Amino acid sequence: MKKTETCSSKPLGAVFQSFLAGSFSASVSTVLFQPLDLIKTRMIQRAVLLTEGATMITVTREVLASDDRLRGLWKGLAPSLLRTVPGVGIHFGSLTLLERMGLKGSDSLSSLLCGMMARSTAASLTIPLTVLKVRYESGLFAYRSVLSALVDIHGREGLRGITSGLLPTILRDAPFSGIYLVFYSTLKRKAEFSTLNNEAPWIHFLCGLFAGMAASVITHPADVIKTKVQLKNSVGSTGLLALSNSIWLEAGLKGYFVGLAPRMLRRSLMAALTWSVYEEIIKKIRM
Repeated sequence: MKKTETCSSKPLGAVFQSFLAGSFSASVSTVLFQPLDLIKTRMIQRAVLLTEGATMITVTREVLASDDRLRGLWKGLAPSLLRTVPGVGIHFGSLTLLERMGLKGSDSLSSLLCGMMARSTAASLTIPLTVLKVRYESGLFAYRSVLSALVDIHGREGLRGITSGLLPTILRDAPFSGIYLVFYSTLKRKAEFSTLNNEAPWIHFLCGLFAGMAASVITHPADVIKTKVQLKNSVGSTGLLALSNSIWLEAGLKGYFVGLAPRMLRRSLMAALTWSVYEEIIKKIRM
């Protein structure tokens, strides 16, 4: 009986360790790269409101010229941390659970599916905070606090309001995590067959960086749609297909890639740093 308890508790212990390591690594990367997320949101917001287009440089100048100055680049940090820290923790915990259940192998298909399953779980559980983060960053809403914002959104828009954009969020995040894990695992395996030490932190960082770039480009159209849906309170409500069609009619193919530069920069750097820190923490914990 004692042996059974030990065997069953080990997987749960590993899942909890992964949750803690993922949460800590996410907190570091979120604080560092929050300005890039804010800039991306503002660029998409310009497209939503059909105002003059903006570049990373012009948006940054506008934020720095505002009353908040440098601090304005970290607007929305609180909801970002509240969403990302537990979200990444759940993601890594889910990956570890799937691995312990024997569902995650070394092949690309299992990496893709496990990455998508883990991220779908995390995205679904943190969607209210994702909505809140986007609205804070847009500068269009005057919420007093995170709690009052959630109460206000639920009061005005109901459950649909605090879960708005869930489908495009999953369509963006699940493929991103699946594609990322495929590239990351493949690049790490290639490093094994070279003269490089594939367990070195800088190898983890480089693998994560290139994997993040590839996944960001592939999933960016879903991010544009998701952000527009979550800003709909100020620009009118429309269905996903109608919204996708309106993007095409207004801007063509490039409309689906508004804000790609800051998002790709942030997601690739954030994923690279998060995975590097995570791998190092797990290595130390399980030594």
